[in-house]
Amino acid sequence: MTAHQQFDLGINRTRNSARSTTPTPIASKRQARARRGERLDVRMRDITHWVRLRELVARAMMGSQVSARAGRGRLRRERSLDAESSEDLLGDDRQEDIARFPYVEFTGKDSVTCPTCQGTGRIPKGLVNELVALIPYSDQRLQPQRTKLYVFISIFVCLLISGLVVFFLFPRSVVVTDDGIRVVLVKFDNNNSRVFIDMTSTLNISNSNFYTVSVDSLTCQVQYMKTVIGTKQLSNVSVIPPLSEKQVNYTVQMEFSGSLTYVYTFCTMPSIKVHNIVVFMQTTVKSSYLGHPSQNSLEAYRYLDCGSNSTVYRRPPLNH
Repeated sequence: MTAHQQFDLGINRTRNSARSTTPTPIASKRQARARRGERLDVRMRDITHWVRLRELVARAMMGSQVSARAGRGRLRRERSLDAESSEDLLGDDRQEDIARFPYVEFTGKDSVTCPTCQGTGRIPKGLVNELVALIPYSDQRLQPQRTKLYVFISIFVCLLISGLVVFFLFPRSVVVTDDGIRVVLVKFDNNNSRVFIDMTSTLNISNSNFYTVSVDSLTCQVQYMKTVIGTKQLSNVSVIPPLSEKQVNYTVQMEFSGSLTYVYTFCTMPSIKVHNIVVFMQTTVKSSYLGHPSQNSLEAYRYLDCGSNSTVYRRPPLNH
């Protein structure tokens, strides 16, 4: 039997075995998958056998002295056989088998079961958050572009925000200035030789911050010849809006009596047209902003006309 006849005989046997094989019902899907895998293995071995037979035929043809017509006939026959075998192997049944062929863990002598999926072909849901994906060093995601530019922009934005925060939240001092006397009311107690004076003064409070300032308290003490003749204390005075100025008026009640009865004589003396006396005032203003306490103190000497009432605006002529 020649090599060509052996080749034809092998092809016929393969065709007969492939055509005579009919699917049998199986008990479970796993058995069906195993059978499909065995069919694919059988077909792969048949293809390998055909390739070897073709090599033997080719070698025999090269060594034989056959006429060109016989050689061309054999070539045409081999091509037709190859076409028929390829059509048979790549038919609808084979494509359907390959499409439905599941993941199979091929175990052999040197094979190792996949530690991730344990041979199932799927990652368990419980291990999704525990597994780590390996990325090649040459991956583009590990080489971000314009890194320096982004770093400089981030630093600039942080510095800008920090500067703005410091500029707007940095505490500035609250300025308190004396705006003088507004009203002076004089009363006499002729029976006891006493003089009562109600003096209303004004303070200008300036807030140069970008947030409100609360004026918590205002305390004033008036002295005449180192003797305290009147005090005044106010709490929760006012709230100064941001970048604004507000005036605060307060009235101090003074009394000249006891060792100061000579003031009554001086103020009621008709021969004197202007009865000016000098008093010393100490004023303290306490304020707070953003939890930061602040205190301003003012000291001033003021002239008062104790002979009559006055509503004329008077600025303090002397400061101390």
